Amino acid sequence: MIAPVSGVAQMKIFIALPRQLYAGMPGWVAPLDIQQRDVFDRKRSAFFDHGRAEYFLAWRNGRAIGRISAQVEDLLEGREQVPTGYFGALDAVEPEVVKALLKAAEEWLRERGMERMLGPCALNTNGEYGLMIDGQMVRQMVAMPWHPAELSAAIEDAGMTKAMDLLSYTMEVGPEAEAAHIMPRGLVLGEGRLGDLSVRGLDRKNIVRDGQILRQLYNETWEGTWGFVPITEREISTLITELKPFLRDEHLVLVEKEGQPVAIALVLPNLFDVVGDLGGAPSLAGWAKLGWRILRHKFTSARVVLLGVSLSVKGTALGAMLPALLISELMKRGRTLPYKHIELGWVLETNTPMRSLIERIVPEPDKRHRVYEKNIKS
Repeated sequence: MIAPVSGVAQMKIFIALPRQLYAGMPGWVAPLDIQQRDVFDRKRSAFFDHGRAEYFLAWRNGRAIGRISAQVEDLLEGREQVPTGYFGALDAVEPEVVKALLKAAEEWLRERGMERMLGPCALNTNGEYGLMIDGQMVRQMVAMPWHPAELSAAIEDAGMTKAMDLLSYTMEVGPEAEAAHIMPRGLVLGEGRLGDLSVRGLDRKNIVRDGQILRQLYNETWEGTWGFVPITEREISTLITELKPFLRDEHLVLVEKEGQPVAIALVLPNLFDVVGDLGGAPSLAGWAKLGWRILRHKFTSARVVLLGVSLSVKGTALGAMLPALLISELMKRGRTLPYKHIELGWVLETNTPMRSLIERIVPEPDKRHRVYEKNIKS
């Protein structure tokens, strides 16, 4: 039986279900329940300022055996040629359950005028996005979804087809890695075409301002690209507030030209480095251990969560060089931060310039997430 989530108790089941379904699977590490509540809670999530969603659970003999969400992103209105709705939070281990859950999401979206279903994502493309196809045994990364390999076949058997693949690359950082990789010539501040550029890190005293710069440049960079949904002011403010305890100055790379921002990247410490042995719902002792690890910054890896280049230099030679400069500066962060690895993703498989740049350093992606679609027009 598939039914909408009703009440606080069922919402707790919805949040906790993946760690129950996937417990013991190789490569799986449970995220914190409290973190997942921030994503799905209608009062906490900024998504509900501009979107609508319904959550469903699959039940058998009084026990939850699968879940899914269906959502409509109002920010997409007028941006898509075909009215498009999303599904997300799809977790189940039985193919027939996956099929029934997708049908429930499809019907909910069709009733709201959607003609195309895209996903999975939670809750739009600025959150956890895509179904993991490859990379289940690679280090799990913050804000990146994990799924068992068998789930893709079940989704395809239910009538979904590939829309796009998203690629992720793990880049080694630190002095040795930096010396081993030669970046394009001219990427030295104060020399050549970069003579009038400067780079700074996060200004924690003006963290809200830096957050808005990040939002502006990200939205400028990716406007019009496949799957793009703009980040709102509240979403970036919420993100910065949530991340403030984890962030150091070195987590931001801001490139300025004559005092004006032209490129930016934000690195997020990988929470899975410090929660992997605590489970999704830690004990009091577990929370204390987690707090100590965060305070001591016991992270060994991180992920680039946002990267953008200003429209003012887009299409110019400088604009073409700035992504390489950002990556070069990220590699240098290994001098001051404890990270050994930084993940770059999700890169659209069709983004040849970015892939070519990254693959100079990392020849092959180590994770692949797939976005599926289906025509659901009546």
